Amino acid sequence: MTNDHGNLGRRAVLSGALGTAGALALAAPADASPRFRRRPRVLIATNEPWGTYHVRPLLDEAARCGVRLTQLVPDMSGIDPDETVPVATPRDAPDADLLVVTGADDWPLECARRFGRLPRAAGSLAYLGPEEAPGADRIRHRLRLITASSPAEARSFGGYLGTRRRIHVVGSPQTDGLPERAPEPGLVLVITSVTRSDETGGAAPGTELLLAAAERLRAAGKRILVGLHPREDRSLWERYEISDVPTLRASARAEAAIGIPGTIFPLVAAVGTPVVGCTDPALSVPDYLLSVCSGTIGAAGEAVPAVAGARPPDAAVLADAVGPIGGSAARLLNAWTWAARPRRH
Repeated sequence: MTNDHGNLGRRAVLSGALGTAGALALAAPADASPRFRRRPRVLIATNEPWGTYHVRPLLDEAARCGVRLTQLVPDMSGIDPDETVPVATPRDAPDADLLVVTGADDWPLECARRFGRLPRAAGSLAYLGPEEAPGADRIRHRLRLITASSPAEARSFGGYLGTRRRIHVVGSPQTDGLPERAPEPGLVLVITSVTRSDETGGAAPGTELLLAAAERLRAAGKRILVGLHPREDRSLWERYEISDVPTLRASARAEAAIGIPGTIFPLVAAVGTPVVGCTDPALSVPDYLLSVCSGTIGAAGEAVPAVAGARPPDAAVLADAVGPIGGSAARLLNAWTWAARPRRH
């Protein structure tokens, strides 16, 4: 059950704090209501060419409102036979009304080149650092719209794109169905990242520290539940219980979570579960991901006291990092519909 009183309370707290947190923009464009004779057809190109997991939370709302989403992939080699996200190579892509890029790495740049005739939008579906990307200048000048999930993510995404344009804050589709928190005594959720880079995307340093921290926590009597990143090496974590549900849903069971800071951290904090970050000297993440952490550790021996003392962030910090809760997928798809709308000349 997701529409519980606890979640309604969190929405109220977050909404109130967000109003005082200095958001860049709290909604899609004012005239974002659909005006197509048919619903728009949207192509999406991500920094992780075969990584469909950032698009998947949009599917239910897209089906409900009739928006056709297709993720562009270089080929089908990295796509599972049971993949639910519609995918296509540029050669086989359907006709479309809009290209959405979620970053400025090689694959989005290639898709922007191939589909240069299409209107273009940029959306932050996963965190990106605030330093301007080398290819940002090839993306940003023809953007009709830029979206992000939260005010903090918008600031970071603006730096990544090298722009000071208005960025529309729409919330994260994953928070449209926050689970009800029911922590189990002694249960700690370990949130992994990706140990090795591959063709789909890069890795985040810190896995050795996280593995050692998990062992210290188990030795201290904690039960360990692992929330795997979709691209993580499962074999590294098979000594523990691996969650068979998405990490965000699993976080509702935990007294606290510990992991390598990533996009999921503000969402776990929104559930009400305090998080501890494992930080490696080689790891670089936006400050807002660290802001939702109760604390950070740089050595395994710090894990037990950090988890024992973990507390949620205050409401203003949480609202800045999470953004508006409820209806986020609809806001994002309406914003894309607005961006795809034919312009009068």
